[in-house]
Amino acid sequence: MSEGEEIISQFEEHRDHLRGVAYRMLGSVSDADDAVQEAWLRVRRTDAADVLNLRAWLTTVVARISLNMLRARTARREALIDGDELSRTIPSSAPDGEQEAMLADSVGLALLVVLERLTPAERLAFVLHDMFDLPFEEIAPIVRRSPAAARQLASRARRRVRGVSMSGDADLHRRREVVEAFLAASREGDFGALVALLDPDVVLRVEDGTQHPAGRHEIRGVNVLLERAQNFSRAARFCRVALLDGNPGLVMAPGGHLTRALVFEFSGDRVASIEVIADPARLRELDLSVPEAGAQ
Repeated sequence: MSEGEEIISQFEEHRDHLRGVAYRMLGSVSDADDAVQEAWLRVRRTDAADVLNLRAWLTTVVARISLNMLRARTARREALIDGDELSRTIPSSAPDGEQEAMLADSVGLALLVVLERLTPAERLAFVLHDMFDLPFEEIAPIVRRSPAAARQLASRARRRVRGVSMSGDADLHRRREVVEAFLAASREGDFGALVALLDPDVVLRVEDGTQHPAGRHEIRGVNVLLERAQNFSRAARFCRVALLDGNPGLVMAPGGHLTRALVFEFSGDRVASIEVIADPARLRELDLSVPEAGAQ
């Protein structure tokens, strides 16, 4: 096998790992694939034959590319989805859409949403250290900081990701169970289970993502809400449990970009109200964090 063929073989051996790094950094299948492809082009232009640890070297290459892509994304701040129809934000059922959903599941969609709130440097430091065990001495040159400063970046990111702890809070644990049961019943179209979870006078408040008053409406009563539940069934497949301002709720985030948040209020062990937030300004104000293991 020639030297070039050996490099190609080793790159393919590490492709899934590199894609995983890029996806956690970028939250998008297409962007992750672009980052890996750019890494491959760089490998072909570089003499990597003398690299002792090709996996680590390729990881840093993909991380640098992803960081540049994140910074470019932050600089131009891609237009947010206006959200006048919920269905417009749902990934398609085509193979690419299903692949996106499967990758989000493997990483944790709620985690992707929280990572989106971090600065590019915080996100890189957290992903590389906490998810891929890269030492801060190797992370530091990528973010152009000292190892101590890189450690601080990861620490700040970790605090934002973890948010509040639910340990020992029985009410929070029970509310999370109710939200999880609501999500499961919505996905399965199990209206009997939904009725058991909803207060008879439950209120649903929905906004379409615009500032116009006509874009907000309210419905009351469990029977009226159930009429809307069938429309939510498909969207529910792409929702995951997250902590919203410290309380269990649901997020929908195609490609890791938050487009909807469902905020719950409770009356005892039943759902008293659900507010569907789509206004980008309000979404940015939400304090998001990842629930403990088991809520994904």
